[in-house]
Amino acid sequence: MVEAAPPIAPDSRVLIEDFLIDYAHAIDDGDLKRWPDFFTADGVYQIIPRESFDAGLPMGIMYCEGRGMMSDRVLALETANIFEPHTYCHILGRPRLNRDADGAFKARTNFNVFRTMQDGGGEMFAVGKYVDTIALEDGRPMLRDRRVVLESRRIDILLVFPL
Repeated sequence: MVEAAPPIAPDSRVLIEDFLIDYAHAIDDGDLKRWPDFFTADGVYQIIPRESFDAGLPMGIMYCEGRGMMSDRVLALETANIFEPHTYCHILGRPRLNRDADGAFKARTNFNVFRTMQDGGGEMFAVGKYVDTIALEDGRPMLRDRRVVLESRRIDILLVFPL
């Protein structure tokens, strides 16, 4: 018989859910300077196709380790990269939350990301799930590890912003 994980306290659940929503809103609102601040100092961010994730393969599409690498990515977006202006709109499912042995939260959240181009054209850009490890630092949720697992291995070349 499998032991049920201890329930997540309602106040912790709301804290984590609000944190995950704030992350998506920061990206959707173009506030990319805030993106690294959602992670622990040594946090990991990876975008990876589901096929590779399920097979345990390490290669993904984008990988950042630590806030410094994430901040460099944001700086490049603002100063060096050239791309057609566009915006994202995240639609998040309700996360499934569990606790780790060390007290961190494990979360799985399904998402759709719609992209709107400057000419007004829009499309469903990405579909997948976030697989997260979230630690509390001074009572504040922080991503220790975020794997953005995409349903498709076919990726648009205009993957500029974090998902």
